[in-house]
Amino acid sequence: MQLVPHNPTEGIYPASDDYVHALEVRGATRTLYVAGTMGLDANGLAGTSLDEQLALIWSNLRTILAAAEMTVDNIVRITSYLRDASYAEANAQARVAALGGRVVPTTAIVVQTLADDWLVELEIIAAA
Repeated sequence: MQLVPHNPTEGIYPASDDYVHALEVRGATRTLYVAGTMGLDANGLAGTSLDEQLALIWSNLRTILAAAEMTVDNIVRITSYLRDASYAEANAQARVAALGGRVVPTTAIVVQTLADDWLVELEIIAAA
């Protein structure tokens, strides 16, 4: 599988250092669509802080990816649903750390979550 970033610089606003406008996937034979994943522990309880929930989310995503014989290196798209816009920086930092600095197309949206203690939810697409 080959990942080809497309980050035009003319006629469009510039991408920031932590994402790319588009990522072309060539030669993939499998695509994994992961439902929104929350910062819940194995008992279904939400982490008590934003940082704890972000750590749980990335741990949960690694578990889901492993079940499909994939890793975070296979992630090609991320959508973040944030309960508050002030969570954007911590969410971006957690994403950059989890991906080891690799950039993918990403969108963050501020929403009302289904439960008050859910602070952030991530939805990913992975390919192999």
